[in-house]
Amino acid sequence: MATIRLLLISGSTRNGSSNTLALRTLHELDHPGVITELYDGLPTLPAFIPYADPVPAAAADLLTRVSEADAVVFSTPEYAGGLPGALKNLLDWTVGGGQLYEKPVAWLDVASPGRGAGARAQLQTVLGYVGARVVDSACTQLALDRADGAVTLSVDAEHQLCAAVGHLASAVEEVKDESRLHR
Repeated sequence: MATIRLLLISGSTRNGSSNTLALRTLHELDHPGVITELYDGLPTLPAFIPYADPVPAAAADLLTRVSEADAVVFSTPEYAGGLPGALKNLLDWTVGGGQLYEKPVAWLDVASPGRGAGARAQLQTVLGYVGARVVDSACTQLALDRADGAVTLSVDAEHQLCAAVGHLASAVEEVKDESRLHR
């Protein structure tokens, strides 16, 4: 099995974000045959400008990273009932170039029970518009432990993260197999 590259994108620009914590934990786990990259350019990504010529360097860097990834994992908070503007901006940059088309994607959700549905629904809608292949079995709700003012992932989180990576790896192999069949 070839090495699989996962790009991890947090929709939060806040220091200490639990969404970034979840992705950082995934990044630090050992996944044989999987390389993860934690994208940290969200705070400096310029506003989306349709048909920008030239594409700003930060946006070009993002698009290259998305193109080179075999799959993308998002983790995002919900703001005002939907996606935070910075993440929507990032996704807007991918609309015209096809970087997410047929690319397996998933999300990690760390929202408290009963919260986050608006962000998940908007993310699902945007990913549909760009033609991404949402891997439902890799989309995971992670519980947080909040003790003594510190936020950590629950005891089961590592197992859930490894399972999600496994589901994404299988989806990547399916996409590669389909691509070989259509050549």
